[in-house]
Amino acid sequence: MSVTWTCLHHCELDIATLYALLALRTQVFVVEQRCPYLETDGQDLLGDTCHLLAHDAQGLVAYLRLLDPQRMQGEVVIGRVVIAESVRGTGLGHALMEQALAECRQRWPGVPLYLSAQVHLQGYYGRYGFAPVTELYLEDDIPHIGMRRAAGA
Repeated sequence: MSVTWTCLHHCELDIATLYALLALRTQVFVVEQRCPYLETDGQDLLGDTCHLLAHDAQGLVAYLRLLDPQRMQGEVVIGRVVIAESVRGTGLGHALMEQALAECRQRWPGVPLYLSAQVHLQGYYGRYGFAPVTELYLEDDIPHIGMRRAAGA
């Protein structure tokens, strides 16, 4: 699968890109997962928040958000990790995490990483050095667990 990777500071997002990433997130998190919530949480355009995007010939197929560690208690918070249904099972999720870790090392070297994982994905994130740091909790009626990757890991 051939994809083009782009990591954009929120100031670099054009309207079409912002629309595409919000549409993908809403399709998966609100429609597919049947979680009626306001997907735009006010964090996309703050501080040094960045958006990692993967495009193929059809458009945006994978995405995640890197929240500014200065606004997140000294940790980069990885969130809104999403793969379009049409490309799931191709290994793109692994490439997305590898790209995210590389971006974090480049932009915020030595800063710990945190994410809120759906419980069934705990092993997936564990492969990338994330370990559980919270008890299980419900977020939008889906079991989650907080996971952290130590600085320099």
